[in-house]
Amino acid sequence: MAAAITLSGRGRGLSSPNPNVGCIVVRDGHVVGAGWTQAGGRPHAEAQALAQACDRAAGATAYVTLEPCFHLSPRGPRCADLLARARLARIVVAAQDPDPRTDGQSIAFLRAQGIVVETGLLAAEARDAMAGFFLRQTTGRPHVTLKLAVSLDGCIALADGRSRWITSAAARAHTHVERARHDAILVGSGTVRADAPRLDVRLPGLESRAPRRVMLGRSDPPDGWESITHPGAIADLSHVDHLLVEGGAQTAAAFLRADLVDRLLLYRAPILVGTGMAAIGDIGLLSLDAAHGHWRAIDTRMLGPDRLEVYGRIRNA
Repeated sequence: MAAAITLSGRGRGLSSPNPNVGCIVVRDGHVVGAGWTQAGGRPHAEAQALAQACDRAAGATAYVTLEPCFHLSPRGPRCADLLARARLARIVVAAQDPDPRTDGQSIAFLRAQGIVVETGLLAAEARDAMAGFFLRQTTGRPHVTLKLAVSLDGCIALADGRSRWITSAAARAHTHVERARHDAILVGSGTVRADAPRLDVRLPGLESRAPRRVMLGRSDPPDGWESITHPGAIADLSHVDHLLVEGGAQTAAAFLRADLVDRLLLYRAPILVGTGMAAIGDIGLLSLDAAHGHWRAIDTRMLGPDRLEVYGRIRNA
């Protein structure tokens, strides 16, 4: 299942409006089929894995990160039928699908076909890998990652606005990987006017995975850009399950004030700026007590001379 979850990451930022699912088919201890949801949502992971497995799927076990789809679609067959026709012996499902068109129905259908279905294996990890899909289904908005590149003293630029470069080439390359994993990337109108950012993916082999560009502000966006006037309007962005917010300070503050940040990427460079531009504007904090208990550390690693710290928002169930 862990391998299937890793495979699902290949579809993140590409598979919307469908979830980025991963699937592996195993027979007699050997992987005979593997797949992940392709760009635009089709083919589904299960269809890919079964096509690879061919007749070796009979009597095999399929590991799938999300309950197979049960609703009929003009875009292709439902995965519950494909799995039943493949005569699998066992299906292991990580997470149940929150979409009411499936939501347990596929599991019940497959069991009725005489297939052993087990659920819940690495469910939390699978939901994390498909966080955008789950948030869109449960809250109606995309999963939001806020990226900040700062000095040791919390600055994103010199006092006159110059910011190239706070972090090293290794950290910047990691940012481009993150861009490739998101459906859209957002900056404020001030950043658009001052920097005219490209917001593309400049890594060999990933150039085609540049996300859609979104501007936060009330002025007209440049050609090729979309715009929203307030953070809550991210819910209206079609086919966007994973949104990357890159700045600047007021945009970051606006999303934090609205409590719309689910994941924080903090790239910290070993430099001191002194009097410079702060990374985040006013977030409405009234006391230090109120600042605690909202974030949990997920990961930390070195990227060249810089340190990446990843935090997740703590939300009550």
